[in-house]
Amino acid sequence: MKKSSNFRKAIKILEKFVPDPSAGLPEDLFYYVSSVTPLVNVDLLIKDEKGRTLLAWRDDKWCGRGWHVPGGIIRFKESFESRIRKVARNEIGVNVKYDKMPAAINQIVLPRRDIRGHFISVLYKCSLSGKFKPKNKALGERNRGFLKWHDKCPEDLLKHHVIYRKLINSK
Repeated sequence: MKKSSNFRKAIKILEKFVPDPSAGLPEDLFYYVSSVTPLVNVDLLIKDEKGRTLLAWRDDKWCGRGWHVPGGIIRFKESFESRIRKVARNEIGVNVKYDKMPAAINQIVLPRRDIRGHFISVLYKCSLSGKFKPKNKALGERNRGFLKWHDKCPEDLLKHHVIYRKLINSK
């Protein structure tokens, strides 16, 4: 009975600090949540009319260094469609057209990680004109957030995105 009471008290405290979880969680709480439950995210496979794929450079402690398909974790009560639009605007700076049905659903489990170690990834095929020129704001190609069209899957694709290699290589 005491444990249950302590949990209720802890939950009340958290509710005071996070009145609107749909706006996102404070970093420490997000990391805790990611250590006890899978995270659901959308990934965007963005192609142009030539079959090229738009990838972003990533360099952080969670994923390491390499190219990745843009993506983002779904917030509480957020729809897939809303997250797709937000990822496109936040990571690319423009809206994309996307298929309503996912192209793939994958479970990614990173056994050596206690934080951010389990994902349910929902991949959506998206399209964007090849006339789109990324606004890389004087970023060098190996700087976080750099965007580049790829004719084929790069060798230095992030490990957990290797599951998308065939789709990146398809025209």
